[in-house]
Amino acid sequence: MFNAEKVKNECVAWIRDFFEKNGPGCNAVIGISGGKDSSVAAALCVEALGKDRVIGVLMPQGEQHDIDKAYQLVNHLGIKHYVVNIKDAVDGILKNLPDDIDVTPQTVQNIPPRIRMSTLYAVSQSVNGRVCNTCNLSEDWVGYSTRYGDSVGDFSPMSFITVSEVKEIGRLLGLPGELVDKVPIDGLCGKTDEENLGFTYAELDRYIRTGEIEDAETKELIDRKHKANLFKLEFMPCFKPEL
Repeated sequence: MFNAEKVKNECVAWIRDFFEKNGPGCNAVIGISGGKDSSVAAALCVEALGKDRVIGVLMPQGEQHDIDKAYQLVNHLGIKHYVVNIKDAVDGILKNLPDDIDVTPQTVQNIPPRIRMSTLYAVSQSVNGRVCNTCNLSEDWVGYSTRYGDSVGDFSPMSFITVSEVKEIGRLLGLPGELVDKVPIDGLCGKTDEENLGFTYAELDRYIRTGEIEDAETKELIDRKHKANLFKLEFMPCFKPEL
């Protein structure tokens, strides 16, 4: 049985300890989408550090249809925030790629999260910050993140917490239900997470925690995604000469 209060309290203490060791007096800088992950991560940091040491960064790409949820979060938590529109940066990269490069849909989809991470570090290094990674165990398990985009950061409070558990913690933290239960979308191709993955987070979370799953095809799909994307969680391979 998942004890949300126990895990929440331990995570808050862990965040405080991280900052004491890796940046006393520094601020937590978080990319705010208005979804459950950025909402819970921000709320955990507020409880750990106080709202004056948490800075949200909203990064729409042109017009963002659900940016009202991001504003709702920063207003609910009472944290300082910045808005940096990344459209010109993304368009500039695509426009200046050599003509003989065949730009793939995956290339187009992954540029924005990498630009967002560059933006977060630009803000963080200018405001005495540490960048908070907002990934969770469920997404990491099947590689549902962009390498060197949303998969990185300076500290990660939820990398070993599943989607279902993140939601429980969000409710415990008193976050608005429409943020905790907002249908997760990647913001890249217009589909929901579960449409892209081919299974539900409920199925995935149960399989991660218990090893139980009814559908053999779903099990095979999850296992295949997990194996194929393990490289995202590992340090890059390095050649070490024998000297």
